[in-house]
Amino acid sequence: MNDDDLDAFVDARPRLFRTAHRIVGDPHEAEDILQEVWLRWYRTDRAAVTNAEAFLLTTTSRLAINHIRSARHRRETPALPREYEDTVYETADPQAGIERGETIELAVQLLCERLLPSERAVFVLREGFRYPYQLIAERLRITPGNARQLATRARARIMAGRTGPYSTDARDRLLKALEPAARGGGLSGLETTLAADTRFRGRPGPLADAA
Repeated sequence: MNDDDLDAFVDARPRLFRTAHRIVGDPHEAEDILQEVWLRWYRTDRAAVTNAEAFLLTTTSRLAINHIRSARHRRETPALPREYEDTVYETADPQAGIERGETIELAVQLLCERLLPSERAVFVLREGFRYPYQLIAERLRITPGNARQLATRARARIMAGRTGPYSTDARDRLLKALEPAARGGGLSGLETTLAADTRFRGRPGPLADAA
């Protein structure tokens, strides 16, 4: 690891800690999550990462969300779903609200850079909102087997770190639909947006995502 890669993590660390702490609600658990983020950053092919902060912030958010969804954590804090909503989405701290919005924006950008529309749709519904494959298949008008294949391929593309050009219109559509869904405002709009985008096939980029 070179000095630039180390500096990228050190510079982002205060923000990563705030993000993890806001989600899990415990400073010690947030520190544990940052240790795992560091290990993943160390093991990652960093030369393929075009936006280090986006990568680190997305990894932190994902690990923190996985943590609060774990069976162990659910047993320890049975009221967590409502507390999580209050902490992350109903906070009165303007800075926290800004950072939450930036986290969503960075995640959406990453998805648009790395995934085809069909992969993106399955990944968001499965990884972001825990849809079962049968329901994903119904919403996107594909088979459950195809949904599983797309999910597997999407995870591989995310981990590979390769990026490509993307349509800002596609990004803005997804961001507009995802923000209210993440705040608990209903998923029908997100489902409609994702289903519409799966009509377009091909390589990532403006032609694949153009409306």
